[in-house]
Amino acid sequence: MTKKLLTPFQKFIQLESLSGILLLIATFVALIWANSPYATGYEYFLNVEFGFDSDFFNIKKPLILWINDGLMAIFFFLIGLEVKRELLVGELNTVKKALFPLFGAIGGMSVPVILFFILNDNPETDRAWGIPMATDIAFSLAILKALGKRVPLALKVFLTAFAIVDDIGAVLVIAIFYSNSLEVDLLLYGLLVIGAISFFSLKVYYSKYINIFVGIIAWLLFLKAGVHPTLAGILMAFAVPMHRKIRGSGFIEQLKELSEKISLNAKPAAVLLTPKQIENIDQLEDLTEKYQSPLQHTENRLHDWVAYFIIPIFALANAGVALSSDVPLEWTLVMNLAICLVLGNSIGITTIVLTAMKLKWVTAPASIRRIHIIGASFIAGVGFTMSIFIATLAFIETPQYVDSAKVGILIGSLISGIIGASILYIAGTKNETDAEIVGE
Repeated sequence: MTKKLLTPFQKFIQLESLSGILLLIATFVALIWANSPYATGYEYFLNVEFGFDSDFFNIKKPLILWINDGLMAIFFFLIGLEVKRELLVGELNTVKKALFPLFGAIGGMSVPVILFFILNDNPETDRAWGIPMATDIAFSLAILKALGKRVPLALKVFLTAFAIVDDIGAVLVIAIFYSNSLEVDLLLYGLLVIGAISFFSLKVYYSKYINIFVGIIAWLLFLKAGVHPTLAGILMAFAVPMHRKIRGSGFIEQLKELSEKISLNAKPAAVLLTPKQIENIDQLEDLTEKYQSPLQHTENRLHDWVAYFIIPIFALANAGVALSSDVPLEWTLVMNLAICLVLGNSIGITTIVLTAMKLKWVTAPASIRRIHIIGASFIAGVGFTMSIFIATLAFIETPQYVDSAKVGILIGSLISGIIGASILYIAGTKNETDAEIVGE
């Protein structure tokens, strides 16, 4: 039974781990391309404009913004689905389950921000404070996956739940602090549209096609309102129902009836289906659609696209830092962000989680020891996708600092990943030695 329960999560880890590898490859390609003789082609490629312009409506953006504003809205939509699932039936659906990763997320978000304000003395880079508070779940789980059985499964669950809570915090920070001047009326229209489709989908009738159409409208309204349009993505996720239209026993009974009908109407020698067979197959498709949770089905369908296409494309478009650029790097900003990612997360998460455990506010799973929490706290400093995303928003008016922020993120993430992986590797090796001594 335990194995059956863990299999979906193990599949999720497998998917995120491969996504982390593709993310790493895309990052290297972007860095090499941006510093090669073909660097002008990289810049040209990202700044080619797409869209349309009319007397009534204008939406024309360079490719880099279509990626960051458009494709990333789908990424945020997936995050919204994961958050909703975790809140309803997952690792955050009870106070007891949520407290362990919640305390970790509080430390992982607050201490890096505080440390950044202590270190930063340039008013022009103050807006970078939100960059070191984000954890990249794909890279983090890829590291844990590479360590194999040296890392307990409970730690992977903790890091996943922590990253989801962290994502919620990052989304709120983006919404409140990194949106442009607001057009309040358009924002209200956008929220009204999302509220209406949520009520309709959850209480009346759910159609993914209607939701996609309404989602595009909401995305446009948020864009024109001055709120980052990716937030429309995460809000639209809550319009997707969780519950199935038909439960297990009813599904099995109807499936048996349909199977008998299909068997009776079957003509093995026939090339084409009879009208009765087509009707049976249509009924079977309708039945299986009713049996699936719309949220779970949508999440499963999107995961591959996000993990294998959207996130690598984002990395390819945003990780290309020209190290020999005419604009020199702001090394103070680079080092501040790297320090905040490495020390801010490790100190913040370890201190708050261990303090909460000592005060008996939370109880860690038996397989997780202090050294695991310390190792995971360093890995939480791997802040790539969301950190770079926040960097592009933070310096939208001072783009000369964007490359410096990206270099700081790359350095800090690399150091955090190496330290965290080393700690967990040593902890895993010690476990194996202990097992041999006691004859396990």
